[in-house]
Amino acid sequence: MAATDVRRARPRGAGAPEAAIEGIDVAVYTLPTDQPESDGTAKWEATTMVLVEAYAGGKTGLGYTYGDVSSGRVIESVLRDVVTGRDAMAVGAAWEAMGRACRNLGRPGVASMAIAAVDNALWDLKARLLDLPLATLLDPVRPAVPVYGSGGFTSYTDERLAEQLGGWAAMGIPRVKMKVGREPERDPERVRVARDAIGPDTELYVDANGALSRKGALAFAVRVAEHGVSWFEEPVSSDDLEGLRLVRDRAPAGMDVAAGEYGYMLPYFEAMLAAGAVDCLQADVTRCEGITGFLRVGALCQARSLELSGHCGPAIHLHPCCAVPALRHLEYFHDHVRFEARMFDGVPEPVDGALHPDLSRPGNGLELRRADAERYAN
Repeated sequence: MAATDVRRARPRGAGAPEAAIEGIDVAVYTLPTDQPESDGTAKWEATTMVLVEAYAGGKTGLGYTYGDVSSGRVIESVLRDVVTGRDAMAVGAAWEAMGRACRNLGRPGVASMAIAAVDNALWDLKARLLDLPLATLLDPVRPAVPVYGSGGFTSYTDERLAEQLGGWAAMGIPRVKMKVGREPERDPERVRVARDAIGPDTELYVDANGALSRKGALAFAVRVAEHGVSWFEEPVSSDDLEGLRLVRDRAPAGMDVAAGEYGYMLPYFEAMLAAGAVDCLQADVTRCEGITGFLRVGALCQARSLELSGHCGPAIHLHPCCAVPALRHLEYFHDHVRFEARMFDGVPEPVDGALHPDLSRPGNGLELRRADAERYAN
């Protein structure tokens, strides 16, 4: 059905929608990391993507989450029946219905990530039905999204750390992030190695993934301030709002505290903002119940004059990040960059430290390369 037909064939009071969601398919893919990876609190050797394709009007919308296969099972056993037959133009209504259906499943966590994958696919489907780039449909406030290079795992040698972060700086990405917290006594030296590799003009971020105590985080902040660290992510557990506020208040001048990537529902983000726990809030479109949830988190940030940063998954975040007024930047995460480049055509690459949506392509601009993806199918 042509885009003009979709817009025209929607009489008021009609029963069945003209663009009904015909069904959704779910697939799970796993890609090994290029070498063993770790941060301050976890170790891993692979990344798993749960991918959703939604169908209506001869178009296919694509969305995904990074998580466990269990999110795919929630989609198959619960969410597929919830969204099938609904109006593809009414993504918000489908989002509300999915939330109600997950009430007794334990909605935060696996279920929220399942909702996210479907919601992302439904937004892409709607944009494709209208033959619009998703950023245009979402009402953009910027033409491109600044990024920061992210990796620097604690499992890396100093040589690999310098190579990766220095490579991003050489590409023109003006900010990079490394993991800390597994060996706090050695981390200041690792930070020095990173600073030497990226030079004096590139911003340097660190991420402890909640590995440190309150006093340990404060001591660490003081030790690395001399290397110009300007972003301290999850210095303590993101559940310790008092601890985050303490580090935020006492960190050296010029060092922002960030957290929020593990948020699934709006009350989590509101509590973090109400506690004054962060200088910049993070949210992940593959965790916070999709684009619908992400835009609502963005509204919370705007109401409090605080910036939002997109967490990981650069290809799936790009278009919604164009529509968030109070946005600082987007994480260009090593693992997800590798995965998305292997799975899809249309994956954006940084130009002058930013990602630019391809407005010549409808939806999120991504097309699944099925033959390539099949190699990673579970």
